Amino acid sequence: MNIALGVTGVFLGLLGAVSGALVLLTGLMRRDRSVLRLSRSFAFLILGGGLLAAIAMEVALLTDDFTVKFVYDNSATTTPLLFKVATMWAALEGSIILWVLVLAGYTALVATKFRRRLTDPLVGWAMFTLFVVCAFFFLLLAVWANPFQAVSPPPGYDGPGPNPLLQNHPLMAFHPPMLYLGYVGFTVPFAFAIAALVTGRLGEGWLLETRRWTLFAWGFLTVGIILGAWWSYEVLGWGGYWAWDPVENASFLPWLTGTAYLHSVMVQERRGMLRVWNLSLLCATFALTILGTFLTRSGVLDSVHAFTESGIGPVLLTFFALVVLVTVALIGWRGDRLRAPGRIDSPVSREGAFLANNVLFAVFAFVVLLGTVFPLVVEAVNQSRLSVGVPYFNRMSTPIGLTILFLMAVAPVLPWRKASGELLSQRLFWPAWVGVGAAAGAVVLGARGAVPVLAFALAGFAAGSAGRQLVLATRRQGWRGLVGRANGGMIVHLGVVVIAVAFAASQAYVRQSEFPMEVGQRVTFAGHEFEFVGVEQVEEANRTVVRALVRIDGAGPYAPALNRFRFGSQTIGTPSVRMTPTEDVMLTLRALPESPESPVQLRVIVQPLIVWLWIGGGLMAAGTVLAAFPGRRRDPLSPVSAPVPAMSGEAPPVAAGRSPELVH
Repeated sequence: MNIALGVTGVFLGLLGAVSGALVLLTGLMRRDRSVLRLSRSFAFLILGGGLLAAIAMEVALLTDDFTVKFVYDNSATTTPLLFKVATMWAALEGSIILWVLVLAGYTALVATKFRRRLTDPLVGWAMFTLFVVCAFFFLLLAVWANPFQAVSPPPGYDGPGPNPLLQNHPLMAFHPPMLYLGYVGFTVPFAFAIAALVTGRLGEGWLLETRRWTLFAWGFLTVGIILGAWWSYEVLGWGGYWAWDPVENASFLPWLTGTAYLHSVMVQERRGMLRVWNLSLLCATFALTILGTFLTRSGVLDSVHAFTESGIGPVLLTFFALVVLVTVALIGWRGDRLRAPGRIDSPVSREGAFLANNVLFAVFAFVVLLGTVFPLVVEAVNQSRLSVGVPYFNRMSTPIGLTILFLMAVAPVLPWRKASGELLSQRLFWPAWVGVGAAAGAVVLGARGAVPVLAFALAGFAAGSAGRQLVLATRRQGWRGLVGRANGGMIVHLGVVVIAVAFAASQAYVRQSEFPMEVGQRVTFAGHEFEFVGVEQVEEANRTVVRALVRIDGAGPYAPALNRFRFGSQTIGTPSVRMTPTEDVMLTLRALPESPESPVQLRVIVQPLIVWLWIGGGLMAAGTVLAAFPGRRRDPLSPVSAPVPAMSGEAPPVAAGRSPELVH
């Protein structure tokens, strides 16, 4: 039954996507409005197919239907409920189901949002692009990654369950869906970019209509990356949260280009400039999500995040190449019409800072892409393994990150077109002093080394700049002044600053050691006292858990553990973390003790400010939501709305940036 329902869902989704694309193409060629209106029906047919496939798979997992090969290979009767639900995206074929479900949902939302404009060729070509992408992913499910194959399990069969690492922490249920909402969400602005290129309507109207779609996709991707770092920290037990793993990089790459786009698109809306750059960034962001899918699901990488080898790698790589070729060809075709009507009057201006910001993010993305893909290219050409490790990424990314922090401080206070030295000195006076204070405070608290101290200084500088704008906004409008793109963006900046400080501190001042400890023994390390109380063993349905009970400074006990899953060939650790605003103390158990009275090997890792990584991620998420909604518009003749001298100097928006092209 579940197999029949799942296959039917995949078939309906594929039928809706292919038929919708063909019908829509016919309507666009003939300019038949009645045909273009049908796109909404096809969008809901695609959504129905995606929902049916996802529901069939979840029912199969929850009812332990081992006649479904995906369930046979990846689930078990003893898997806890939360991880049974999450098993759908814990392996290759099920993850594609989640992908098509999210993509179908976005497609239906676009059809609903623009239901009164479906006869507009711009919307029509965007829907056509969405249908083509839907058709590709449903085709993956139907041919190369079919999760609804039938098997005949032997009597009493019980499956192996998910990968032990993927059923060891609740974040596994939330981290991948957030990433997918971000990954797939970039399909919508990409579709409108393709539509703008095809129709030749290359003004700023389509940018205004897709701004929130892009912002929310970026926000979901941001939250997904933060949750992934948290999962790594809580599960892998190595004390870190970001290892420049190739699959981590695969999600970071579209985040970098998407961040660059969100900044530079403001220049196009305001001044009508950077059109080629923005289209290239948007198309590159979508293409990088496809490349990331290839890296994650093709089996070319050895990673705790990657899936096993499969046959979809060449198909995904072909689709990636097709996306790149089509977008490059369209941008080249429309080259003459993409020429900007304006130019940058001075490098010391907001548009100049945004351009510099874009260059930095593009260089950052290139550095990460090179370090991620180059070893694969070498292996493919020479059949030899080459490793690009953490030192490469740290050495290359540190100067870029520091420069970005500097621009985060300067760019928000710059006016459009040109800034005078007097204006800059007024606006940067207090932010600069905040930066000096941050550096001095860091040194007093024990910070050493040029790079960490410089990072604290620039972070304080950037925080002071963002805080200055937020204070001015709340003075004028109260707390409602925090709503809107500019001030929501400043809250995002504060989140980035918090993460930058926490990252610099935790990387530079980590302390760790290992101790053999017997019951009742106490050791002192990094200003803390650790007492080993004993060992306990707990039998759970899907695993055996051995915990070492340890008191930290008399509190606890904390319980680092080792888990032996029923069908696992290795023990999986679960660290125990004492989290405080100033530092985290992580305990990991290094090996299973021979008996409850046997000594244990305990690893202790002390890192400052770790909790602020997650707080910074929360600030970025909150700022994204605030930036998505327009701030309160004030009467320009009202005394309350008179421009504040320190914030003056902004030029009026370019006319083209305020003429939405989708309205007829």
